[in-house]
Amino acid sequence: MANPTPLESQPEGTGRMSFFEHLAELRTRIIHSAAAIVLGAFVGFTVAKRVLAFSARPMVKALDAAHLGDKLIYTHPAGYLNLVLQTGLYLGVVLASPYVLYQFWLFIAPGLYKHEKKAVAAFVVPTVGLFFCGIAFAYYVIMPYLFRFLVSFQGDGPFTPLISAEEYYDLVLIVLVGVGAVFELPMIILVLSLFGIVTPRFLLKNFRYAILIIAIVAAIITPTPDALTMLVFMAPMILLYLVGIGVSAAVLRRKRRAEALARQGAD
Repeated sequence: MANPTPLESQPEGTGRMSFFEHLAELRTRIIHSAAAIVLGAFVGFTVAKRVLAFSARPMVKALDAAHLGDKLIYTHPAGYLNLVLQTGLYLGVVLASPYVLYQFWLFIAPGLYKHEKKAVAAFVVPTVGLFFCGIAFAYYVIMPYLFRFLVSFQGDGPFTPLISAEEYYDLVLIVLVGVGAVFELPMIILVLSLFGIVTPRFLLKNFRYAILIIAIVAAIITPTPDALTMLVFMAPMILLYLVGIGVSAAVLRRKRRAEALARQGAD
């Protein structure tokens, strides 16, 4: 990365804050964030049933294709109500997250240099984007195949699947968050490359070991024991690793260009 100019090397905050002023500022940001989450939760409760119906579609379609009905069940009298309340709270956190991140930014920004602010902004957007891309991939690609495979084991004789809504949504949350986290692999490689911990050559040289680690991670997060489902999880991880190699190469080129410009300036 290029060295910051003298103007960029100056923090934008004016003056120094005392310890108690920092605590007061932190309290203000926490209160604003909590209020945003509460407001987001109220909004989330109003759409929670629609979100639950939307997220149930992969399993409902799998059940319907296997001629097992098109309903999920709950075994506790308040099971569905609890599910709606939990979903509303989760949605509240998601809806409020941009404002919460903004409050966090307001707290740390005065102590950052201009070039550091640019770096953080350039890092946050693709990180969030990749996470939501992972969630979309899990919902539209992995979950339909996964649930069709699971429902195909209907059992024999008196055995028939009755899918509990609570357990189903626990599994959905694990799959969505897990795949979303896996999609952050290019950003992890980016950070490691910026600090000089990994290089494109290192990543290519250890590709076989990366495949082994990816296989282990896929085996851990895959909720079924079959190899085909594990391969479905592995495929995007391998692709993301290759994308990460390209990102690392771009970082290396930028570093070399910055070093060349610095040498020219010194001459």
